[in-house]
Amino acid sequence: MNAAYSDVNSALFGSEDDLTVSRALSEIHARRPVLVDAPDEAWLALPVENLDARRLDEFTAFCRPIALQLVLTQQRARAIGIEASGPITLPLSSTARTSDIIALAADDDRRTHSALEATAAGRAARAAIRLVKLSRSLPAVVVANLKDVPEGVMHSIVGVQADAVDRFAASHGDALVVASDATIPLVSGSTARFVIFHDALGVDQVAIVVGKPDFAKPVPVRLHSACLTGDVFGSQRCDCGDQLRLALTRLENLGGGIILYLAQEGRGIGLANKMRAYRLQDAGLDTRDANTMLGFEDDERDYQIAATMLRSLDCTRIVLLTNNPAKLDGLKKGGIEILARVPLETPINSHNRRYLTTKAVRSGHKLATLKSPAGETS
Repeated sequence: MNAAYSDVNSALFGSEDDLTVSRALSEIHARRPVLVDAPDEAWLALPVENLDARRLDEFTAFCRPIALQLVLTQQRARAIGIEASGPITLPLSSTARTSDIIALAADDDRRTHSALEATAAGRAARAAIRLVKLSRSLPAVVVANLKDVPEGVMHSIVGVQADAVDRFAASHGDALVVASDATIPLVSGSTARFVIFHDALGVDQVAIVVGKPDFAKPVPVRLHSACLTGDVFGSQRCDCGDQLRLALTRLENLGGGIILYLAQEGRGIGLANKMRAYRLQDAGLDTRDANTMLGFEDDERDYQIAATMLRSLDCTRIVLLTNNPAKLDGLKKGGIEILARVPLETPINSHNRRYLTTKAVRSGHKLATLKSPAGETS
């Protein structure tokens, strides 16, 4: 390939990493398998998300006689009684059904599975888990080791290098472009400019510039993770909608500021997984344990995207409206100077008391009215 052609190719399609990872993510979203390569291993990986009997049968037939395995995260392994320091692989029986796989991957199964022959996942299997997490899918994949399968058999399978997935995951928060913006009149009488960014995953991230903030001074800023249930429908299970409305009122009273409305539903696990977590909470788990029972970190968010959005708006000195110290740490790592933190405490009700207490006691959120052990009233 000559240099001129290479330059045009890069301009049209992005870097090789971006191109292959984007194609792999498209396949994951479509619930199709992808081939994840690393030195000395190559795993054909099928997402557990929306797995049904037909798809499992087809995958088994395609991979036969190679035995299937299940890759789970460290958090899920521990939830089912398997000690682990990273993602693991578990052998699957040739007669394993979809229900068996779902039970291992996501059910509220309090039985211990420590007798299963778990092994530490290699680089390719770990990259497959990263891919499904990037797609906001359930963090589990069914895999088959296809390193020695003839290349012609794999012509229709999208492949990706494990290193490319790792690089993409580490840097995709920097790859933002402004797609559009417009000024919107608000019911309060003020106006706000909505600036729509597209990230490397094609997801909308929104900066809402309320009023006329003075960028020569520290700008009041709220980082708000999207919450369909709370922001739109007034769910009482969380404080999200109340915090959004309070933040907007405060920014208006201050003469202006910025709300970053981030596509990080359920602390970064996505809407479908948030509903799964809610069902686990209904069964008795708190909000942290529900996320880890599903195989996620307690909080999957990072704030690289938020820092990039603020820098794009020429806003690098801020006053942050938050109760969450992790947001301060994340923005500081992204080069944002935080002059002060302003608490954003909202009313407590019988539905969100345990949720807020868990955030205060177990996650370190600064909530002055909630300092008692989780589950108790304050």
